[in-house]
Amino acid sequence: MGKSICVYCGSSDKVPQRYLTAAAAMGAALAASGDSLVFGGGRTGLMGALADAVLEHGGYAVGIIPDFFNTEQLVHAGLSELHVVESMHLRKEAMAERADGFIALPGGFGTFEELFEILTWAQIGLHQKPVGVLNAYGYFDPLLDLVEHARSEGFLYVEHRSLLIDDEDPAGLLAKMAAFKTPDNLSRWVERNE
Repeated sequence: MGKSICVYCGSSDKVPQRYLTAAAAMGAALAASGDSLVFGGGRTGLMGALADAVLEHGGYAVGIIPDFFNTEQLVHAGLSELHVVESMHLRKEAMAERADGFIALPGGFGTFEELFEILTWAQIGLHQKPVGVLNAYGYFDPLLDLVEHARSEGFLYVEHRSLLIDDEDPAGLLAKMAAFKTPDNLSRWVERNE
């Protein structure tokens, strides 16, 4: 078996079909690469489309869900593994521990929060795992513009920007993540040596 990839994504069913299709393509790519999925354990929205595609293509899907979301309406019932934890914090911790890399698909506040938390952890040296976004249909263009704006205004160094990998194609994103190398000078902002 390949790597374990943690995927953050939206759970809303009220999104355009193209995003569900993109999530399914990501799931198929994970299964084809031999990588297993670690995700939030939901059956709705992109979460469900992603997990269904992983399983339909013979892949392995691990869900980690807090007990207050462990309801028939929300939890995916057909996963390879399902772990129920007590809180959102424990969910994120368990997902991060199991993952060899992280991908964000289109989503809302929760997806943004998870993406930026795991990027921040990389920035401060808590992990050296690749972090990517599947920029399906340009969904993340405004976010990538914001990150570049932060870099151009001096809030991020170039090496920080290089921590966020992006691609429009699932297989292309996985290939970029497999080739990721942690920047050598990542800690210069802490050491204050320009």
